[in-house]
Amino acid sequence: MSEIRIRSKIWFEIEGQPLLGEGRFRLLSAVECAGSINAAAKNLGISYRKAWSQLEDMEQHAPFPLLERRVGGKGGGESQLTAETQELLKNFRLLREQINSAADYYFAEVFPMEE
Repeated sequence: MSEIRIRSKIWFEIEGQPLLGEGRFRLLSAVECAGSINAAAKNLGISYRKAWSQLEDMEQHAPFPLLERRVGGKGGGESQLTAETQELLKNFRLLREQINSAADYYFAEVFPMEE
């Protein structure tokens, strides 16, 4: 018999509007790694337009700037996460790990596996 596992999703909202969930977390993390929105979108297999739209929506609701941008030229543009955004991602990652750990613990209590 296959083992049953628990999974959960978390996201942050501001005034009922989504700010950060798994998809947007991956997008911001990709921007951090790639150094540009365009490269991040390519790495994630999404269109630049979709990435830009998600970032723009986030920035409309965020209480601080998410990105520091330098307009492209011959070598292309550059985007970096602000210190506040880096802290947000760090805290999201930590909270996600803690919630998943707690969910695993309580799942094991409610559904003890026979050995």
